[in-house]
Amino acid sequence: MMRVSNLEELLLENNTVDPASLEKAKTLQREKGVSLPEALVQAGAVSDHDMTQVQARQWGIEFQPIIGDIEVDPVILDKLPVTFLRKYTIVPVKWLEDSLVVAAHDPLDQDPMFDISTIVGVSDIKRVLTPKQEILAAINRLNEMKAESAKDIMDDFVEEDEILRDLESIQDITVMETEAPIIRLVNKLMVQAFRERASDIHVEPYQSDTKVRYRVDGILHDVITLPKRIHSAVVSRIKVMAMLNIAEKRLPQDGRIGIKLGDHSVDMRISTVPTVNGERVVMRILDKSSVLLGLEELGLYPDDLKIIEQLIKQEHGIILMTGPTGSGKTTSLYSMLSCINSPDKNILTIEDPIEYQLKGIGQIPVNTKVGLTFASGLRSIVRQDPDVILVGEIRDLETAEISIQAALTGHLVFSTLHTNDSASAITRLIDMGIEPFLVTSSVNAILAQRLARKICPNCKQAYYPEDESLLEIGLSKEMLDKDGFLYRGAGCAECLETGYRGRTAIYEILILNDSIKSTVLKTSDSNIIKHEAIKEGLHTLREDGARKVEDGITTIEEVLRITQQ
Repeated sequence: MMRVSNLEELLLENNTVDPASLEKAKTLQREKGVSLPEALVQAGAVSDHDMTQVQARQWGIEFQPIIGDIEVDPVILDKLPVTFLRKYTIVPVKWLEDSLVVAAHDPLDQDPMFDISTIVGVSDIKRVLTPKQEILAAINRLNEMKAESAKDIMDDFVEEDEILRDLESIQDITVMETEAPIIRLVNKLMVQAFRERASDIHVEPYQSDTKVRYRVDGILHDVITLPKRIHSAVVSRIKVMAMLNIAEKRLPQDGRIGIKLGDHSVDMRISTVPTVNGERVVMRILDKSSVLLGLEELGLYPDDLKIIEQLIKQEHGIILMTGPTGSGKTTSLYSMLSCINSPDKNILTIEDPIEYQLKGIGQIPVNTKVGLTFASGLRSIVRQDPDVILVGEIRDLETAEISIQAALTGHLVFSTLHTNDSASAITRLIDMGIEPFLVTSSVNAILAQRLARKICPNCKQAYYPEDESLLEIGLSKEMLDKDGFLYRGAGCAECLETGYRGRTAIYEILILNDSIKSTVLKTSDSNIIKHEAIKEGLHTLREDGARKVEDGITTIEEVLRITQQ
């Protein structure tokens, strides 16, 4: 291997980094004792993709940005364990006659290549350089190719029939939960759900069978139907993992499971409720190692982004986020907190539960068993000299009053409310018992949010919309591009035949200016408040959705579904 050029020269020549960023990275390199490429990526001076590409040029190694189909037999994992591949960030990709192509991330680490050569018994290893996340994703795919599916595991139960006949007693359940098929089935359902980007797993017992469903991009999909005879064993296995009482089947129970999937730490919140056909289980999946989105990645248009950037820089007042459960309110609030998080600010939160762990921010979990509620926790937070406070949710008059008091005494407060739109939040606060003059003097802005599914890029296609559907969303053919077409997904394996993959947010931002405040002091009718806000330039949820339809991000049907008026 021969170096063709100096790394710093290459980076500066191609304008990949500027001299100031390079110096900052060198300081980080000295402080943390990491390599220069690693320091540059950690400092945010260059993306891992660009860094890997520059290193490939530096060392004269082929750069492969994307790993497509993996052409090696997954049985290779018997010789090269997944832990070994992840440790060195390498993955075998395909065979070329007598040589093995291996994607690697570090051009200087050659020892693993010698190990692979010896273990696999191939003398010629052809190395390509690939970004880290692409290699980790490929390792997961290779592991999945080797792993059984939930359906494969179900086939094993044909042979296990004698063990599965009587599952009602505690003793039989204990025996059952130590048997491999049940453990493998439950583990596989969890891993599969994570791989398919599911937010929830539902285990639903019916009279003759049990259905397992995943919620992907907000929509439930059937995954597998289990025989009724193993339902009790599956539920017991989940309860054992969540440290719940497997003997108690008559009362609802809540718990959590912490698991590791590759380099992802995943928290699962478990809820069981008794039904006439057996216990029903819902598992909420929270990826603790998921990267928090920046404000610019939330789906905000530049004009709305500018408004929010101004709002979160204010010294005091309340910023409320409204919307139904699962509409991304918490994610948006966390992104705002991250944006203003700095060493000179004391930021404290009270949440139920803590969904993301933020560095440099004090986060307090609600614990009703010991009397730590939103209200009592918030009282204590105010005495901790905070600059910024996040209250997970305003559920009662007491929490609302303390939040308003905090806002009026020089704190910036973020919180959520469950209302349909921004104007309804004002009505809700007044209905709780907050005086209108306190609402107008403390609340700076109210943001309503929904999550719209994005058109799958793999099967995206153009079509000419009908006038009626355009009219329903507030568009016309004259408002579209000269071609006059919109986009939708045809449905493919990548998007589970739905035509959608991933989600983006649509927003409605209500600023309480003098005109709105004057209206609120006269009436708490949300329709009148909203009408006044629209006159003041408010973009409604449906209008923001219509913009995203025009831009080919989502569809008319999706926007209508999430903005029913």
